[in-house]
Amino acid sequence: MAKKDHVSETPATQFLRKQGIAFTEHPYEYEEHGGTAVSARELGVDEHHVVKTLIMQDEAAKPLVVLMHGDRKVSTKNLARQIGCKSVEPCKPDVANRHSGFLVGGTSPFGTRKAMPVYVEEGILALDKIYINGGRRGYLVGIDPKVLPKVLPVKTVQCALEE
Repeated sequence: MAKKDHVSETPATQFLRKQGIAFTEHPYEYEEHGGTAVSARELGVDEHHVVKTLIMQDEAAKPLVVLMHGDRKVSTKNLARQIGCKSVEPCKPDVANRHSGFLVGGTSPFGTRKAMPVYVEEGILALDKIYINGGRRGYLVGIDPKVLPKVLPVKTVQCALEE
């Protein structure tokens, strides 16, 4: 790995290393509000394999993590129904930051400040490799999605909507 490609540790990469999970590092040029379309383009991968980490909350303002394909949106109505809540909505950026310990745009499901339930779109687990945030804006890690249930309290859901 070239010197300039090395990225310093984040709580997410520390968590993965501690769990013994193999991952590849993928730094890229971050663009404000660029989303997964930018990271997919920068890495030269299908946006469907780039997984966004969303911090949401239920009607009681209890936080939860949703992992969704980069080229899909979350149907909050379907998600709420599947997890037994009245409603689910995205947290405001400062609230998401407080729960996760990461800046929005750099949120990882690994090494979050608070333990939260994690809901993963079912199709993600069927992929060979996913690219998910490594705990910093402009930094994804490539992992085998089959490790997610081994290191996170994941429950599968089907709540994807076409973008």
